[in-house]
Amino acid sequence: MLESIYVGMTGLLGYSRGLRVIANNTANMNTPGFKSSSLQFADLFYSGGNLSGGNASQNYNQTGFGLDTAGTTLSFKQGELRQTGNDLDMAVDGQGLFVLQDADGKISYTRAGQFKFDTDGVLVSRLNGEKVMGLDEGGTFVAITLAGQMMDLGRPSSRFKLAGNLPNTTTVQQPKSPVDTKYTLQVIDAAGATHTLTPKFTKGDTTSGNIPVKVELLDGTTVVSTGQLLFSNGKPTAGTAMVSMTYTPAGQAPMALTLDLTEVFYWAGEYQVEMRSQDGLGAGALSGMVFDDTGTLKKTYANGRTLDGARLALARFDSPDAVGALGGNQFEVLNKDAWHVGVAGQGAFGSVASGKIEISNVDLSQEFSDLVIMQRGYQASSQVISTANEMLQELFSMKSK
Repeated sequence: MLESIYVGMTGLLGYSRGLRVIANNTANMNTPGFKSSSLQFADLFYSGGNLSGGNASQNYNQTGFGLDTAGTTLSFKQGELRQTGNDLDMAVDGQGLFVLQDADGKISYTRAGQFKFDTDGVLVSRLNGEKVMGLDEGGTFVAITLAGQMMDLGRPSSRFKLAGNLPNTTTVQQPKSPVDTKYTLQVIDAAGATHTLTPKFTKGDTTSGNIPVKVELLDGTTVVSTGQLLFSNGKPTAGTAMVSMTYTPAGQAPMALTLDLTEVFYWAGEYQVEMRSQDGLGAGALSGMVFDDTGTLKKTYANGRTLDGARLALARFDSPDAVGALGGNQFEVLNKDAWHVGVAGQGAFGSVASGKIEISNVDLSQEFSDLVIMQRGYQASSQVISTANEMLQELFSMKSK
């Protein structure tokens, strides 16, 4: 009977541990990136039928010594991806984990992509403040930062599209004063400053049936560059419609400008040569940030420009046995040979979903089913102990008689 009480106690201990694992799973059913655990059960050692130890001569003479627990295993089954509306919330659709680094340089991993940029412009975890790691071209972990990227100086102008009518009734044509801005060229220099240049067209002597027209750019009243095109039947010839000019802003290097005049016509009427487009962009402040499905930071500026930033680092493992849970939605490496580092879009690393988080993968219906099993097992083990105790008491009462 004493052995039966011991066996019953191993059952109580094992099922109580199982209950603790289930309690932890259900308590974290709403924890982002949480991975459920399951307790592994095993039977204890066996002895011969005489209960004196040693190897049994036949299987039917063996008696066991109860229940053992062999530890827990993590389930990395992917949880549901839930929309949050926050562009810096991210989830991995695949096997990858985000890489974090704490203030001491220790690396950990997480599936809970709840991030933000701190006051220093560094991407960090909202939960514990660890830096979120990116991967540079050399495969080295780097912090993802906005330092020096809050403003975009824009892009200097290089190409202008002009269109409209150039009157053929007057030798010299240029916008009337005061000049309407639609008739001028707004040139953006390398520093992001804007300069207003005015085009001037002067008809030359007719040669070979073509009409030569000198094109000048004026900064105020000063001619800063000169070019020429030819008109044939009121249209610019193909070889001269793209006019190359040069402009040198004060204190800066010369800028090469190309005037596309393919839609400028030489007809009777009023002067209507307008600037339709130009490829320069002025300076603009950072207005938005989002990571695309490859984990690349897309920075949007007020000038309409979008530039690529750093790329998120992802890690994955070959076996759950290489992963240890740290708490705080983080995991650690137990076997570095089973871990790999890369980026989203490469093989099994998966893709990054911005504006979403991965919720817990706990299956509540399964947990409740396991809970009933644990409860019945615990009750049965308790009943075994109670019965063995009653038998012992009966034995002692028989001896007293």
